[in-house]
Amino acid sequence: MHPPKHSRPHPPLPLAEAIAARLSWLPTAGSTNDVLAELATGPDARGWPDLAVVATDDQVAGKGRLGRSWAAPAGGSLAISVLLRPTGPSGAPVPVERWGFLPVLSGIAMARVVGRLVAAASLRSSHAEHSGPVGLKWPNDVLIGDRKVSGILAELLPGAAGIVLGAGVNLTLSSDQLPVPTATSLALAGVSSVSTDAVLAGYLDDLTGLYRTWCAHDGDAEAAGLVAEAVRASVTLGRAVRVELPGGGVRTGTATALDAGGRLVVEPDDGAEPLVVAAGDVTHLRHEA
Repeated sequence: MHPPKHSRPHPPLPLAEAIAARLSWLPTAGSTNDVLAELATGPDARGWPDLAVVATDDQVAGKGRLGRSWAAPAGGSLAISVLLRPTGPSGAPVPVERWGFLPVLSGIAMARVVGRLVAAASLRSSHAEHSGPVGLKWPNDVLIGDRKVSGILAELLPGAAGIVLGAGVNLTLSSDQLPVPTATSLALAGVSSVSTDAVLAGYLDDLTGLYRTWCAHDGDAEAAGLVAEAVRASVTLGRAVRVELPGGGVRTGTATALDAGGRLVVEPDDGAEPLVVAAGDVTHLRHEA
C-alpha cells in the first residue's frame, strides 16, 4: 500500500475555526476559489453560508489576476478563499453594483495583519532580507516595501449567488523560491515564527469586521468610512503610475483618489479628463529626482 502523497499534518486552527462560519482545510487544492465556488453553488449550497472559508497551504493551480497562474512549494504559502453572501440591515441583498468594493476590504484586511506581523518582528530583530512599510497597491496587492507578499482575486458566483474572495500570502518562501524577483514572504521580512492559524485568523478577523461594517451601511463604502480606510492603506495614491487597461491601452499619470466603488482615479499626464480605472494592471513608476 502506497503512503499518501501529502503526509504533512493538518495544522491546528482553533483561532480561525472560532471566526469562520464554516472552515474547510484542504491538504492540497488546485484553486481554493474553484473549490469554494463549486461548494457554494452545488447540492449542499445551503451548508456554505456567508463567511464560509476554504484554505490550504498547498495550492497547485492558483489563479492570479488577468488569467495568470500562481503556485508555491507546499507549506510555503497560504491560500484562503472566503464566501460572502452580502445582506444589508433590512435583510435584503446588498445591491450587486456595490460589490466591487469587497476585494478592497480583503486587501485592507490582509495589509493590516501583515503590517502587525512585520511590526512585531521588527521589534524583536532588525534582521530582515526584505523590509519596508506595508501597504495596499491598487487594485489588490499587499506590499512590504516595494515587494508583493500577497495578492487577491475576487470571483462572482453565477446568478450573483455570492462572491468568493481569494487571497494568497507568502509565508516561509526563501529568496530562491519566490515566483518573481519582485515578490517577498513574511519570513524574508523577518516574521520567522508565526503560525498558520495566527495568519489565517488575523485575516479572517479583520475581514469579518470590515465586511460587517460595509453590510451595516448596505454596501455604501463611503458612508461606512471604508473608502477612508482604503486611502490610509494605499501606497498607490499620490504616485506616478502606468495603467495597462483590459482593452490593451496604456496610460500614464498620477493616482489621485479612490471612488466609492473602489475604482482608481488617475490624472493623465496628457492633461485629459481624469481616468477612472475599474480593472487593469497598475505599475508604480519611480519619481525622477
